[in-house]
Amino acid sequence: MKQWYVVQVYAGYEETVKNDLEKQIARKELQSDFGDILVPSAKMKSFFQAQEATDEQLFPGYVLIEMEAKPETMQLVNSSLRVLKFLGGKNPIPLSKKEIDRIVSQMKGEVVVAKDKTEFAVSQEVEIQDGPFAGFVGIIDKVDEENEKLTVMVSIFGRMTPVELGFNQVKR
Repeated sequence: MKQWYVVQVYAGYEETVKNDLEKQIARKELQSDFGDILVPSAKMKSFFQAQEATDEQLFPGYVLIEMEAKPETMQLVNSSLRVLKFLGGKNPIPLSKKEIDRIVSQMKGEVVVAKDKTEFAVSQEVEIQDGPFAGFVGIIDKVDEENEKLTVMVSIFGRMTPVELGFNQVKR
């Protein structure tokens, strides 16, 4: 029975490994022992900028392979260029149906995947990048995660003044 396994590969070579494996499987006529080979990626949309969503890998350095775990299939994958190892070592553990369904739904865009939010902390120094106070340096007084707003204390004419800014207007 075919199951999903995770293979660690050199980061940046996921697509190359996928293509190489598909060629080797066809050459050795092992298509019946293999299913899909996935490089999990999803459209990532930035909350802060009106940029196009970029296709980013969910798990850089990893490829998912649907296959029957036989000695010849394991050898084929392990001997491929740029493949480091199966997750789990000599006796890899297959992914559960629930895990693979979640990954596939992320790839299809059914589950929203957001880039990690930048962590801001009270009393942290930030440089203002945008708006009328661009170029000023201030100290964070309040953080509103829900609305992605900061209250930053900025020295204007020698007096500390609170300025409300969006997360995208400051740089740590």
